Amino acid sequence: MRRLPPRPLAALATAGLLAIAGCGTESGAPGGRSAPGAATGTMRAEKVMQLTRTHEETGMTLLEGPASHPDGGLFVVDVTAPPGKPKVMRVDVRRKTVRAVHTDGRGAYTSAQFSPYDGRLHLTDYAHGEIVSLAPDGGDPRTFFAGEVDGARMNPDDIAFDEEGHLYVSDSRGLSEGASHGRVVRIDRDGTKATVLADGLAATNGISFDEAYRGLWISELTENRISYLRLGEGGEVASRHTAIRVDGGIAQTDSIAVDADGNLYQGLHGRPAIVVYDRHGERLATVEVPARAEGLDSATNVAITPGGTKAYMTVSGPGGGYLYTFDALGKGTRQSNGG
Repeated sequence: MRRLPPRPLAALATAGLLAIAGCGTESGAPGGRSAPGAATGTMRAEKVMQLTRTHEETGMTLLEGPASHPDGGLFVVDVTAPPGKPKVMRVDVRRKTVRAVHTDGRGAYTSAQFSPYDGRLHLTDYAHGEIVSLAPDGGDPRTFFAGEVDGARMNPDDIAFDEEGHLYVSDSRGLSEGASHGRVVRIDRDGTKATVLADGLAATNGISFDEAYRGLWISELTENRISYLRLGEGGEVASRHTAIRVDGGIAQTDSIAVDADGNLYQGLHGRPAIVVYDRHGERLATVEVPARAEGLDSATNVAITPGGTKAYMTVSGPGGGYLYTFDALGKGTRQSNGG
């Protein structure tokens, strides 16, 4: 999640939601391990299809997700969709079709992830501090988690699941104030217990496990940096350090995905591009939307097809919400979805 301009904030509040304040040359062969020292290159993404247009009620559209379902479907959320418009969509990339899966009069959903424990789609409701889950067909909506964590309500942005189905949530508290109140929160897979693993973060946004599930990569939007949280055997944070400083210019670090080779795909809000790093922090490539694509200013998120290298990125701006594709440097896994 990222800062939204005043008009959609006012529109969302009017609609009954809480205002989301503040809130070339490839450098590696697709599917192969990127060589250390590989030169930074530019990879051109190709348009798949347009999914949304700017909503009159909110003044914008902002696509997030995407999340791959085991049956091949790709699920995408529209953060600023007003009540009655699709807030969760399913895309058939082969047929280039999209259909509505879920809408409601309340949620502002910033991410989507399928649980390996129960197979349900989990959504972060940034505005209301809740985690909502749905059946894969969009039915049976449930509130998975709500309430305060250590005395403060969350602004949940992205989700990463561990192999047992426990949730690790990026809590973007402090974004509206410009204060480092962000957290990483672990929620047991049954939704009964929430624990703060790390705090004092600068608007925590992207979150993803590394390829071996030994630690978490997290992006801090207001500092344009990626931090690494090494985990202990019980899922607690054993150590924490700044791993990568992203030279984003006017753009800010958004969601993160990780491929089977451990490469990081860092989405950018404020520029329609994805920056790719290896696990050692070396910049491998920048995935760019063609210059002729007008009205697009963010590439917030990416999903890599499990077992393959086809990657899909959500790109948005005044020109609408689109799905673009490129060949990833490594194969996708179940967790190769950017939150």
